[in-house]
Amino acid sequence: MEVYEAIRARHSVRSYQDRSVEPEKLARMLEAARLAPSARNEQEWRFVVVTDRAKRKALATEASTQSFMAEAPVIIAACAQTDERVMRCGQQAYPIDVAIAVDHLTLAAVAEGLGTCWIGSFQAAEVQRILGIPPEIVVVELLLLGYPRETTAAPKNRLPLESIVRYEAW
Repeated sequence: MEVYEAIRARHSVRSYQDRSVEPEKLARMLEAARLAPSARNEQEWRFVVVTDRAKRKALATEASTQSFMAEAPVIIAACAQTDERVMRCGQQAYPIDVAIAVDHLTLAAVAEGLGTCWIGSFQAAEVQRILGIPPEIVVVELLLLGYPRETTAAPKNRLPLESIVRYEAW
């Protein structure tokens, strides 16, 4: 699939088929995340791939109170093993780097015929407890992954370029 097609096709999926994700597809998507750029090439991202039904249910209910999450056959906890370095621009590197890696993963998922949904509403301490993540590892995002129940998405409601782009100065 051509990259612009994947960008246009990507959307948040909140209903999944009861179908496992093939290990070779999952491996290709994780490889796409691994190849993402990162500040100073630190590669602080770490991923916990969860396919166990009981753990997915616990993440959906105890860590998030979003029951639809348990439908996804895979939940990926996108984490950072970080020194919390701040870049010269004043931003912490790890949240940006993890987001880039997760975005690579989401676009690779589209190319594989899969859907994803970023989850930012969760209790990080509960995710750490459920998945046995050490306290020095930061849970940044959860990502649902699986075959979408619906194959068509609503049109994207995005601002026009004229509203978001300035050339040469603000």
